[in-house]
Formats: sequence, structure tokens, C-alpha cells
Amino acid sequence: MSLTTDTLKNAAPHYGIALTEQQLARFDLYKDLLLDWSTRMNLTAIKDEEGIAVKHFLDSILLDAKLHLSENARLIDVGTGAGFPAVPVKIMRPDIFITLADGLNKRITFLKELTAQLGLESEAIHTRAEDLGKNPAYRERYDYATARAVASLNELCEYCLPFVKPGGIFAAMKSGEVDEELKQAQNAVKLLGGQVQEVIRFGLPDESKRSIVVIKKISHTLPKYPRPGAQIAKKPL
Repeated sequence: MSLTTDTLKNAAPHYGIALTEQQLARFDLYKDLLLDWSTRMNLTAIKDEEGIAVKHFLDSILLDAKLHLSENARLIDVGTGAGFPAVPVKIMRPDIFITLADGLNKRITFLKELTAQLGLESEAIHTRAEDLGKNPAYRERYDYATARAVASLNELCEYCLPFVKPGGIFAAMKSGEVDEELKQAQNAVKLLGGQVQEVIRFGLPDESKRSIVVIKKISHTLPKYPRPGAQIAKKPL
């Protein structure tokens, strides 16, 4: 194995997570492919193996460990980048169907190669989230939507909540400080049919603080949302 998998294997039990040898082998291959492709394109600023293990892999799988995602759930990862958190979740939970959505086609090429080599079934789509959110094949079709620190919470809500079916969850993965963002997002959450259920706070082994903002979808999102991306950025709800 490697420093990445050793770090992951040592840290995971502290969070009540057990990893099989097959899962560790997949994380090791993931790390190799991530570092290799990162020499040719911008996939991750974190290049050390311990950092990848903690800040990417462990942080991602804690989404399932903290939320206990339902069996055979459908999960969409909006602005997934190099596949975080959905691909690590899929490694741990092969029963979950994942959709990986990103606006950069080169990343989608990487994700298709990655999931093929890992032997994981997934859907990877090159698209703008605001366009996909209007598509009837994807709108309100998911049990869970997630996004990992790609925008402010009020903007993320508009990108992600349209994918979630009523009764489902949008889980925004954030750094430790979310109170101000939560205040600013109150209007967006309400307008888009959501309700903040809880904020799960925890620390990683490197002492960085993390939060998962859990927003339950309680009613349908109005057809006018999501708006075009420029509008979302210029006039957040």
C-alpha cells in the first residue's frame, strides 16, 4: 500500500469507519490517477499523500458516515471537480447511484477514466448545473445532492436544491465557519423549497474544522429556478 492508504486506515476507525482491503486498494489507485492527471491539468492543489488521504478521501467519506445515506440512494455531486465527495462515497457504498456533474469537460474525461479503472458504475456529465437543473430527466430526481465548497451557500442552494426530490436532502460540505453563510442563505433555502435541518460539525486529523449543512427539501422548487449562472452570482437569492 502507500502513505495515503496507511493514513486513511489509521484515521478512519476514529470516526467509526471500517475499510476493506479492496476499498483501500481503490483509494490507492485513485490517488495515483489523481496525481498523474494533475501534472497535465488542474485537479487538486493538494499533492502530498497524507493531505490527499485526509482532506480529500476521509473528508468525502465522512459525508456517508455522518448522514448515513439511505440504501440504493441516488446522489448528484454538483461541481464535482476531481470527484469529491461522490467517488469516495461510491467506493464505500457501491449500492449508491452517483451522477458527477462538472462544467469543465477535461475533468469529466478524467472522471470517466477514473471510475472505469476503479470498476465503479457512475454517470459523468459535462454541463452547467443551472442547465441540468432545468432538465426533466434530472430535476427533482435525487435523494441527495451535494457540493463541496464550490460557492457560497445561498448560491449553492439555487444550483443544488432543484435536483432534490421532496423529502430528499441537499448536503453542503463546508469549512468550519458557516454561521454567517447560513444567515445569508435563509431566504434562498425558503424560496427553493428547503429547510435547514442541522449543521454537522467535526474536525479532521489535521485539526481543520468541517461542517455539513443538511437542508431538507420540503416542497417543490418553482420552475423559474435555477436562474442563469450570471444572475445567480450577481443577485443571489
